[in-house]
Amino acid sequence: MTDTLLSARNLAFELYEVLDAQSLIQRERFAEHNRETFDAAVDTARSIAEELFAPHNRKGDEQEPQYVDGAAQIIPEIKPALEAFHQAGFLNATRDFEHGGMQLPNLLSQACFAHFQSANIATSSYSMLTMGVANLIENFGNDEQKRLFLQPIIDGRFFGTMALTEPHAGSSLSDIRSKAEPAADGSYRIKGNKIFISGGDQPISENIVHMVLAKLPDAPPGVKGISLFIVPKFLVNDDGSVGARNDALLAGLFHKMGWRGTTSTALNFGDNGNCVGYLVGKPHHGLNYMFQMMNEARIGVGMGATMLGYAGYLYSLEYAHQRPQGRQPDGKDPTSPQVAIIEHTDVKRMLLMQKAYVEGAFDLGLYAARLFDDTETLDTAEERQNALELLDLLTPIVKSWPSEFCLKANEMAIQILGGHGYTREYPVEQYYRENRLNQIHEGTHGIQSLDLLGRKVAMNNGAALKQLLKLIHQCCARATAFESLNALRQPLEQLLARLSSTTLALLGDLMSGKVNQGLANSALYLKVFGHMVIGWRWLEQAIRAEQGLASGNPADAEFYQGKLQAARYFLTWEVPGCQHELNLLEARDDTCLTMQGEWF
Repeated sequence: MTDTLLSARNLAFELYEVLDAQSLIQRERFAEHNRETFDAAVDTARSIAEELFAPHNRKGDEQEPQYVDGAAQIIPEIKPALEAFHQAGFLNATRDFEHGGMQLPNLLSQACFAHFQSANIATSSYSMLTMGVANLIENFGNDEQKRLFLQPIIDGRFFGTMALTEPHAGSSLSDIRSKAEPAADGSYRIKGNKIFISGGDQPISENIVHMVLAKLPDAPPGVKGISLFIVPKFLVNDDGSVGARNDALLAGLFHKMGWRGTTSTALNFGDNGNCVGYLVGKPHHGLNYMFQMMNEARIGVGMGATMLGYAGYLYSLEYAHQRPQGRQPDGKDPTSPQVAIIEHTDVKRMLLMQKAYVEGAFDLGLYAARLFDDTETLDTAEERQNALELLDLLTPIVKSWPSEFCLKANEMAIQILGGHGYTREYPVEQYYRENRLNQIHEGTHGIQSLDLLGRKVAMNNGAALKQLLKLIHQCCARATAFESLNALRQPLEQLLARLSSTTLALLGDLMSGKVNQGLANSALYLKVFGHMVIGWRWLEQAIRAEQGLASGNPADAEFYQGKLQAARYFLTWEVPGCQHELNLLEARDDTCLTMQGEWF
């Protein structure tokens, strides 16, 4: 059967040939697992995604949630899909056995969840947010909060959300106005408005646990004055049962161009003066805590963007094989049979572009998941810290690069279908609309680029950047063992050298106080940095493909040749194109910086 969600062969290649998932079994935490249990989890995910998530993807897009009598109404197919997801163990895939989990590596959990994101990004988002809330409460909540709110999430009774954005502030969290007043019983009374809260209301779960950012009366200004609160939709009684409705009300729904099956809500907290919230951790430390969920969500958004690109790629690939149209340029006989469009060179170009973008991004997303496993299970504290720093550095790339370039893959999928691609009778236009939202989810490209250049590359005296550059140098050195990879390796080495020097120069600007100048073209910097990272991941895949060809398994020869051709495309077509952005960065081009608002 044709793969519709993601290539099973490519997933096996990533897990067992590139990222060496089986080596994780040697670590104590994962000792109960083996390749058979890993593969069983993947097979179960694929089956549930195909049978319960994919069938209502179109319906959820066409029949958006409705605001009726103060509540959100959604299509009925969403609830059984999410119940099956939970019953199969995927909500708690990485949690300890004794706490109802599967104790899977994060790498395998991400590989499983990718099927749900490809099948139905809107329905899967309810689970992604809920998993993030569970991890947040587990790490920073007190015992009572874990009993009343975490355990019901683990049991599948409660879902969760993150409530950050406010109408007047947008992405500028330092300007939020939501307030939290202490109450006599130790709880707080929350008052404020939040918008664009995904999953903020739904009839699926018994309760919704909102993680809300707000400020205490004595809060210092800016982000250092933000605290984090648990605000349930329904209050929870001491025995764990659901009680009265909290003063956290649905004000309305937003209707976006994509992810239409996910409720996007405006929430009012404390309209009646009695919205109960519970402080998580220390006062004024809320944003630090929330960054855990935000970073998880950023990686989740990046993988979601990847899988939407992947779904479009697979559909357009199948279409190109089946659609006859036209003849080769040298075919002069109009009576000769038409060829499938996959035989046309420009269609191959568009398919290669898609393959290079989505399989490169997929590799990076899974690499990040494996890094997360390293942060928790490597032998020494130093090794775990190194993995954490590298993951922190790569997170803006994992989020933003797929959101930019897997969207371009969706554009190519539409184009391959010709006129049909622009109609709602085919799914590729929906994939595009869904993916367009990922450029705004969890921070724009510009915000991620400021984080990368303004903070991440310099943190801890550039320790993470030095790690990354060392890994890329080592990959290039290993590639020299294959003469066929010289033409692929050299553009990456050239980009690496020039970006390294450019980075030092830009950091010099920042350290000397030229902050606006140094960060003016940070978006270009992120694009080049991302291409360097994806180029590295493609060179790693190319090395494994060469090794696979050398093993002599003829059944896999075409798969490995396809990998090498996609690596060749990215490293010889895409990577050299970054020299233009580097020219602008090195020259400190100030075209955008010096533009005046009155000149538009």
